[in-house]
Amino acid sequence: MTSTRIQSYDEQTDVTERERTDDDERTTDEREDEQVCPECGGRVTADDEHGETVCAECGLVIDEDNVDRGPEWRAFDASEKDQKSRVGAPTTKMMHDKGLSTNIGWQDKDAYGKSLGSRQRQKMQRLRKWNERFRTRDSKERNLKQALGEIDRMASALGLPEDVRETASVIYRRALDEDLLPGRSIEGVATAALYAAARQTGTPRSIDEVANVSRIDEMEFKRTYRYIVRELNLQIQPADPEQYVARFASELGISDESERRARELLRNAKRQGLHSGKSPVGLAAAAVYAGPLLTNEKVTQAEVSDVAQVSEVTIRNRYHELLEASESGAVPA
Repeated sequence: MTSTRIQSYDEQTDVTERERTDDDERTTDEREDEQVCPECGGRVTADDEHGETVCAECGLVIDEDNVDRGPEWRAFDASEKDQKSRVGAPTTKMMHDKGLSTNIGWQDKDAYGKSLGSRQRQKMQRLRKWNERFRTRDSKERNLKQALGEIDRMASALGLPEDVRETASVIYRRALDEDLLPGRSIEGVATAALYAAARQTGTPRSIDEVANVSRIDEMEFKRTYRYIVRELNLQIQPADPEQYVARFASELGISDESERRARELLRNAKRQGLHSGKSPVGLAAAAVYAGPLLTNEKVTQAEVSDVAQVSEVTIRNRYHELLEASESGAVPA
């Protein structure tokens, strides 16, 4: 009885081994079929330089536009390869933990998109809570999280690019490290950092525009900005009126010729020193108003005032000054 059982077990083992061998042979045959040229039956190779799969015998291109699954960088020795090798998203100053921590999504769904049960939802909620507590373990991290969120909110409202947000985050971190926040609100320092970053990166916004999206009053914003620039010794050049022209012209929908004439008026005024002591936003608004008039386009002072957020009186005064400077000095063609 025992020998019969052992024999049947051996037979089952032999059958299983034969099935595995047949599967391996079929897999090998399929692989060979895939690596054979359909024209000449030659050997197929991958040309990584051109992203193609070609036949080594007849040169037939079997497949093109292959996906390059390698890294975007090159390394010439082992140490350089280890140094450049990385995984995950790049670090960023716009997050309080520089983007290195784990984020648990708010959707109560699994990897297949199916809704979680009640017990799983409760478990995920507890995990989110503890994950959030571990991400902000001290007051400095909580401060950074609130401030960087405020910077991102205001930058989105002002339409500022990512490099401005990154620069503003660096300025705020410097202010926090040098202990400049006691006695000042987080929103105030965040607003000042964003305004300074916009000036530094050449995409300035007016004080009124920034104050409109900030949660603090304009006087506190100006006072905090002067304090941050002085204490951090930030090198910020005076705003150039020409930096506002493109945005105002785009929002007003004026032609390229009108925008070019507006820039010419501003350059001529700067050569004569007219911009000294004047608001760059007011000068830019006046130039954007005068440019279309010189090219027979219809733009009203009220429309320019709404876009630039300066009064019509300022536009009229700067407009006359620009025209006088244009008449006294030659405007380049």
